[in-house]
Amino acid sequence: MAKTNLVIVESPAKAKTIGKYLGPGYEVKASMGHVRDLPKSKLGVDVEHGFEPDYQPIKGKEEVISDLKKAAKGSEKVFLATDPDREGEAISWHLKELLNIPDDKTYRVTFNEITKKVVNESIAAPRAIDQDLVDAQQARRILDRIVGYELSPLLWKKIRRGLSAGRVQSVATRLVCEREEEIRAFQPQEYWSLDVDLSRIAPNMGAFTAAFYGREKKQELHSEDEVQAVVDAVKASPFTVTGMKRQDKTRSPAPPFITSTLQQEASRKLNMTPRRTMAVAQQLYEGVDIQGEGTVGLITYMRTDSLRLSEEALAAAKDMIVSRYGKEYYPEKTRHFKAKSNAQDAHEAIRPSDVRLTPEDIKKDLTSEQYRLYKLIWSRFLACQMANAVYDSVSIEVGSAGYRFRANHSSLKFSGFTAVYVEGKDEEDEVKQSPLPDLKEGEGLKLTGTKPEQHFTQPPSRYTEATLIKALEEKGIGRPSTYAPTISTILDREYVVKEGKYLRTTPLGEVVTGLMKDKFPDIVDTTFTAKMEERLDQVEEGKENWKNLLGSFYGDFEQELHQAEQDLDGERIKIPDEVSDEICPVCGRQLVVKSGRFGRFLACPGYPECTFTQPIVVEMPGKCPKCGGRILKKTSRRGYTYYGCEFNVVKEGSKAKQCDFMTWDVPVKDNCPECGWTMFKKSGRGFKKPFCINPDCGNFTPEDKRGGYKKKPAAETKEGGEAAETAEKAEKKTVKKAAAKKTTAKKTAAEKTPAEKKTTKKPAAKKTAAAKTTAKKPTTKKAAAKKTAGEEA
Repeated sequence: MAKTNLVIVESPAKAKTIGKYLGPGYEVKASMGHVRDLPKSKLGVDVEHGFEPDYQPIKGKEEVISDLKKAAKGSEKVFLATDPDREGEAISWHLKELLNIPDDKTYRVTFNEITKKVVNESIAAPRAIDQDLVDAQQARRILDRIVGYELSPLLWKKIRRGLSAGRVQSVATRLVCEREEEIRAFQPQEYWSLDVDLSRIAPNMGAFTAAFYGREKKQELHSEDEVQAVVDAVKASPFTVTGMKRQDKTRSPAPPFITSTLQQEASRKLNMTPRRTMAVAQQLYEGVDIQGEGTVGLITYMRTDSLRLSEEALAAAKDMIVSRYGKEYYPEKTRHFKAKSNAQDAHEAIRPSDVRLTPEDIKKDLTSEQYRLYKLIWSRFLACQMANAVYDSVSIEVGSAGYRFRANHSSLKFSGFTAVYVEGKDEEDEVKQSPLPDLKEGEGLKLTGTKPEQHFTQPPSRYTEATLIKALEEKGIGRPSTYAPTISTILDREYVVKEGKYLRTTPLGEVVTGLMKDKFPDIVDTTFTAKMEERLDQVEEGKENWKNLLGSFYGDFEQELHQAEQDLDGERIKIPDEVSDEICPVCGRQLVVKSGRFGRFLACPGYPECTFTQPIVVEMPGKCPKCGGRILKKTSRRGYTYYGCEFNVVKEGSKAKQCDFMTWDVPVKDNCPECGWTMFKKSGRGFKKPFCINPDCGNFTPEDKRGGYKKKPAAETKEGGEAAETAEKAEKKTVKKAAAKKTTAKKTAAEKTPAEKKTTKKPAAKKTAAAKTTAKKPTTKKAAAKKTAGEEA
């Protein structure tokens, strides 16, 4: 019997997809990720003898490893088909070493996309394991192990147990800390804006608003006196149109996704965390069951920083655009995008494997998250190959008393790529200007009003997950595979917390970052970390030896570590309490933030005299309709969000103010125009109309007209509803009981022989007693009813 060929991948989903394409001559098995790694219990690296790693099989994978060894031994060829990056190359190398696969039997294959064509082409053209890629991964792994395992014990001894440090995570935490310092040190500056309402001399012939610009150059207004001087001058002088310009402006589409931009856009548009984005993208890459197609890999490999697109993909995009939107939506030349200088061009950009599989066509086969992410990738790819959007832009300049005012407006003239996709933004756009009248240069205008407004400069915004990834990428810190785990780590360690969509450092994060900046400046230096990434890239390219890289790093690091231990001998750094704005309702102290097994919570600093605790809550707009207190957003024990009064958190027996108001509906910032009560809306995505809950108000909205989940009519609730429900339950119970008895009796009679029937007759009284005994056992009755249902079916 001819031997089959073994193909080893990381996951069962990937194995299923590839197995369908290869056919009976191949056996596809999953390694379930890494099969060996550095031990968890010790450093596992011999730093004194060439940084030799001590790799060991991962605990719990004995059965998988045994199965793979047996399959590899009985196969003619072993194809190692792990992911096409450093991590995937290292997994293949570990498999070869651990399974003792001979060189002449080992074949390395990679799939940028898991489609039948690419899989078969890759199997037909295998290569050897790229040792440079493996060495680059080993260097990163050992580098991170040295930093983590030698720095963390210091943090445990000097700050708190359970802490960790790392090259990339420490730099990411420092960025968030420094942004927080900028915000605290920020001094707002006053400035003013001045808008003027203008209209043509002839009545009802067009009005518009223009913004103050200055004189010959742009001028800032810093005080109310400066604004008033301009207002007085223009009120005494006529307005004239000094310039009118109309032109077409074009806007080009964004390039296709790379890992960082996919994570940023999914965060902005889909509210997905980077970790979740990558998990769902992995599912799309490895394959999803599509009706009529089987298991299909829907996107190309999702860990990439290359903007390259294959000619085949570009041709498919052109066909789709021309057939679906028309020739005018395709540009004169095919678009090619240039990646940044340090990008690796091993893979394509992230795109759909087959652009003909539109999101709408396969929506029924995808989960909600898969559909939304696939639609995002599909739309971005198609849009990047479409024609520019064209806008009709109008700019008007008017003058009065030597001052200039400007008004601008643009309207979409040709949708181009925006018919498919528009890139999201981290900050909201300003309010758009209204359409402008068709004016002529030299035309006089009438001033109808002035709108001076005071403003203050705002501090820089805190990082979101999307903007932090963008900052890490711009500074060259980390690589596509590290962004998501880095952010997850600093959140898990509570160096950073997420408030809404923004990231804020905790006192713990600031203390750890301060220690790192003081004692290990290189580790948290952005330039040093970026250069280390470049050196790892050189190892991958075969230009630097990985052990030399580790040696040059470890010498300085070891000196810094010994010096830090001497400087901090006998010292323990205290983490200051994170004081909240909440007041303890029992003793009046300000509550502080504590961490426990189930996360962060608020507690009274007066422990053990005062033991008051409460969950961390978010203040919502509006006031409690019962007592006027604040409305807080809370989470129930089962994880559901609800809204309650700030005074319903007090423990029983307290003499402090108490209120029992709570609701599942979301409070809004608008008050009822009639009674002034806070209005609410139903929770959920999309627009929900606010309603008033005051029953004495003429604007009151009854429960059944508020939208969302509708309860039973009022007539069927309370007394009538309870009576009807009780009667219905009793009737069902009686019918079910009778059916169970009848079926049991029939079954018993059917099972007995004629002789048994004669000898087992019992007096009526005893039979009744037996029936009563049976009735006391609901489990027996349920079992009988289930059996009856099965027999009837």
